[in-house]
Amino acid sequence: MATEPTLARIWRARTRRADADEYEPYLRAGGIPPLQETALGFQLFREDRDEETWFTFISYWSDMERMRAFTKGEPTKVRLLPRDDQFLIEKPDRVAICKILVDR
Repeated sequence: MATEPTLARIWRARTRRADADEYEPYLRAGGIPPLQETALGFQLFREDRDEETWFTFISYWSDMERMRAFTKGEPTKVRLLPRDDQFLIEKPDRVAICKILVDR
């Protein structure tokens, strides 16, 4: 099994700007622990705009099999948190899976 990431799994969602400060620690608490157990690494980004805030999670994986184990099936499946309905403007219907071409 490869120990270097070959794939990136990218999740993006947005909240109302007024909800972002409450959603961020909720997302950290619910989204990070499962990734710590399974992904090779991950990053969480926040982009504040005038009326909305975008959150982006990028996790790094050695292969599709590990990603399938994480999602319990389809790798593009979104893992929603219980209160996402309260915070997200719209729930993403899938995540992007990208092959890593350059890693510096």
